[in-house]
Amino acid sequence: MTISLIRTLLLYAVILAAVRLMGKRQISELQTSELVVTLLISDIAAIPMQDTGQPLLSGLLPIAILVFCEIVTSVLMLKSPLARRLICGRPIVVIDDGKILQSELRRLRMTTEELCEELRQKDVFRLEDVAYAIIETNGRMSVVKRPEAEPPTAQLCGLIPPDGGIEAVVVSDGAVSDFSLSLIRKSRAWLDGVLRGKNVAVEDVFLMTADVSGQSRIIKKERGVSE
Repeated sequence: MTISLIRTLLLYAVILAAVRLMGKRQISELQTSELVVTLLISDIAAIPMQDTGQPLLSGLLPIAILVFCEIVTSVLMLKSPLARRLICGRPIVVIDDGKILQSELRRLRMTTEELCEELRQKDVFRLEDVAYAIIETNGRMSVVKRPEAEPPTAQLCGLIPPDGGIEAVVVSDGAVSDFSLSLIRKSRAWLDGVLRGKNVAVEDVFLMTADVSGQSRIIKKERGVSE
C-alpha cells in the first residue's frame, strides 16, 4: 500500500512537471499534437500506478520521451508554417460574409444544429447577425458580427472612459500578493497607506483589489469565520 502511494505521488509530480514544460496552453486549449501527448501520458502513467510489479522507470521514461517530442514539435511548428499546417491543420471559414459555406460544413462533418449551437455559445442567436464564422485549429469557433449587430462601444458614442488599467487581487484572506502589487505598479508602502487610511489591518482583509490608477476595494473578513 505504501509503495503504491509513493509511486502514485511521484507520477503525479512528474505529470505536473510535464504539463508545465509543455506550456500553459496545454491546460486550456489543446492543439492536435498536445491532445495526443496528453492522452498517451495519462494511459502510460496509469500502468505503473496500478501494477506495482512494473518498474517505475517503465512509466517515467516514455513520459519523458513524449514531453521531449512535444517540445520539439512545438519548436518545429514555431519555425515552420508548413509543419504547423501539417500537424494542426488550418482555420476553416464556415460563414463568409453572411453566407453559410455548406461544402466546408460537410468537410468538417458539422451539422447545422451544431453550427447554431456554437453560435449560441458566442451569444449569437440570429444567423443574419453573423458576418464571418471560423473554426480555429483547436476546434473552437470565432465569430465576427455584422457592424449593425455589434453592441455600441465608447468609441462609437464619442466617449473616452477613464483607463484604470488591470485590476488585481493584492490581498487574499490576509495574505499580500507582491506579484499583484508589481502588476499594478504599486508598492507595499502604498498598500499599508491605503489600509491605514481605511483603519483596517491586513490580517482582517478577506479580499482587496486595486488597479493601476490606485482605485481599490476592500472586503473585510466576516466575524466568527475561522481563519
